[in-house]
Amino acid sequence: MIKDISEYIETHWQISPAIQHKIFYSLVAILILLLVRYFALQFVFKRFHDAKHRYLWKNSIKNTYYILLILIILNIWIDRIDSLGTFLGLVSAGLAIALQVPIVNLAGWLFIMIRKPFEVGDRIEIDDNSGDVIDIRFFQFTINEIGNWVDSDQSTGRIIHIPNGKVFSQSQANYNQGFSHVWNEIAVNITFESNWKKAKSILNEIVNKHAEELSFSAKRKLVEASKKFMIFYSNLTPIIYTSVKESGVQLTIRYLSLPKQRRRTEHIIWEEILERFNQEEDISLAYPTQRIYFDGK
Repeated sequence: MIKDISEYIETHWQISPAIQHKIFYSLVAILILLLVRYFALQFVFKRFHDAKHRYLWKNSIKNTYYILLILIILNIWIDRIDSLGTFLGLVSAGLAIALQVPIVNLAGWLFIMIRKPFEVGDRIEIDDNSGDVIDIRFFQFTINEIGNWVDSDQSTGRIIHIPNGKVFSQSQANYNQGFSHVWNEIAVNITFESNWKKAKSILNEIVNKHAEELSFSAKRKLVEASKKFMIFYSNLTPIIYTSVKESGVQLTIRYLSLPKQRRRTEHIIWEEILERFNQEEDISLAYPTQRIYFDGK
């Protein structure tokens, strides 16, 4: 059958035997690599059940497949090392001019893979876009958008594809790398007539109730992060700051939260604040008001 294919190609396409052999070996190499990739993916899907582990292995197999394919095809079609160097030099010069943006994106992919400013699953902010990284490819990475018109870092339902080259020109904020928690603040305003000391005591009780376990976890993560980054905090426990605003006394709760749990913890804390303050006659929430005075006439 192979002989018949070769005869058909030689008769109808008038291709030299050397080129025919290269085409044939190229097709065989592609077929073998596809089979190896298929069985490797089947093994991964059977071996790993966690979605993140599956994705990482699948991505590694895909990248390895393309790299091996390029190397094998080059080896088949380029006969000598010196011609390989000449060929690569010409190709590099042409690509540098015609494909400047894709090359920058490919370099960005290498930077992401080696330096790891972020990984799949991390929550990041780059170029005014925030979201959870869900995919990293040769020329772009993809995030599941958060924020924008949705409050408190919740998902919008959109995915954003960002060129890898952005890592060279835009600063990136990583919510997960190094220190895995973020500081969150809740401002509670009460009237000047309220018993602010009692209110502060109630808030302190509430926030410690919901953040105690979180702060213990943060200490362990901070010790790990300090081995790699210059990150030092003297106090990881919740704290409440007091300040005076135009409408009343502001008590600001500051506590640690996991990035993806910020809205949930804030929701729980606010509900308990409203319930507890409603039971106290000498504590009232403040809000902007206007007073109108008449001269009595």
